[in-house]
Amino acid sequence: MKLAYKTSVLAVATALALTGCSFGPSGEPPAMPSPEYYGAQAQPSKTVAAGGIAQRFDIGATSVPQWWRLYRSDALDALVEEGLRNSPTLAATQRTLSAAQEELRGQIGSSTLPSVDAAAQVERARSPVVPGIGPSEVRYNFFAGQIQTHYTFDLFGATRYANAAAAARVNVQAYELEAARRALAANIVGTAINVAALDRQIALSERLVAVASETANDDQQRYVLGSISHVQALNSTQDSDLIAASLPALRQQRISALHALAVLMGRTPDNAPTVPDFDSMALPDQVPVVVPSDLLRSRPDIQAADAAVKAAAADVGAATAQLFPSLSLTASMGRGGFSWPAMLSGAGGLWEIGAGLSQPLFHGGALFAQRRASIDTYDAAVLHYKSTVLSAFQDVADSLAALDNDAQMLALTERAAQAAHAAFEETASRTRLGSLPSTAQHASEQRLLNAQLGAVRAGSQRMSDTAALFQAMGELQDDQPHMTSRE
Repeated sequence: MKLAYKTSVLAVATALALTGCSFGPSGEPPAMPSPEYYGAQAQPSKTVAAGGIAQRFDIGATSVPQWWRLYRSDALDALVEEGLRNSPTLAATQRTLSAAQEELRGQIGSSTLPSVDAAAQVERARSPVVPGIGPSEVRYNFFAGQIQTHYTFDLFGATRYANAAAAARVNVQAYELEAARRALAANIVGTAINVAALDRQIALSERLVAVASETANDDQQRYVLGSISHVQALNSTQDSDLIAASLPALRQQRISALHALAVLMGRTPDNAPTVPDFDSMALPDQVPVVVPSDLLRSRPDIQAADAAVKAAAADVGAATAQLFPSLSLTASMGRGGFSWPAMLSGAGGLWEIGAGLSQPLFHGGALFAQRRASIDTYDAAVLHYKSTVLSAFQDVADSLAALDNDAQMLALTERAAQAAHAAFEETASRTRLGSLPSTAQHASEQRLLNAQLGAVRAGSQRMSDTAALFQAMGELQDDQPHMTSRE
């Protein structure tokens, strides 16, 4: 068995020599396709005009780090900045990263530099002697002080590979922190837009409930007068109650979203912030769209997957280096003696120097199993990187398609609202002249309010999907700390 193990080690060494003495993969991420455009169809240069804005897609532009400022709302900027500053989740992630960086510094220092320790010993002892010869016991003191050093030479790079793997994993945490920061900003913007849109929907729905109630009262009076049937009066009451029943659900959505916004910002729900008015937030009209090749460098999650590939590649190198000899050097010097004067005299000098060479021979196949496991882990990291890139492409493609469709939906709902408004104005005028009953005006106003509700929903969806696209583009901050094995 030992001979077979030695033969396996020799085979590994020969293979490494033939491959340029590389103990592991290079750690470079696999080549990924760079499609001409993200989605199944070519991306248009701009959307249709809706809400007075036709969003233009600036293909090839760089992503915007503080993209939320493009909404041109000081109140929204304040919400995002407070959240980035006060979020306990983000702060905990930052502290975890700082701890990992310090642990890496300690690992690099302890593994690449000699260790030096000071030791002191003071001892009082009693030893028995042979009966009948001399005293029945011997009591003595012993004093010693030493400086001890130890250093392991990294002959085959085991330490270097281990430190590189640890540094890459710290980089993974750093990129994950940036991804969390961007996700937090996007969640704050999206939640604020949702709350503002719900405020507008609640106001329109309250008016809708009032109009439906007036219609129900009018129909009740008309039924008493005998001009309509009892069924029609009951139907009006039913419609009024159903419309009124939608308000509690909207209010619950708003209060839940407001509570969520407060927590995102590091506040308690009872101290929820004031949300900017829906109309005070401008839709960004210029949207940068980075090309796929640049997306690989701008998305934090892709960069984290890249760092994970590098860490796994270094683990393969470290596992391979464990199969080869290890050389250690130890030395110590000091003074010792059975009394203070003896210790301090010339005869009290102590010193020691030694070297140790260790070569694994038989570990029950554990070292080879660990190497195979590290190779499998590396392969999994490469596949995870590919999956992350494909998901990123999908995120951008979905967001671009959503903005195009959002603009079309908003344009149609605006046209419907404009037509409903014109019909309401005409109906209200004829009602004032006495040619139409008040119920006709109420019905026309209900259609107008429903059309306006649809426009608000479409407009808020467009603003939220714009924020989702900005997040999908990704952007790393220049001051984001990262660690390498050289630090």
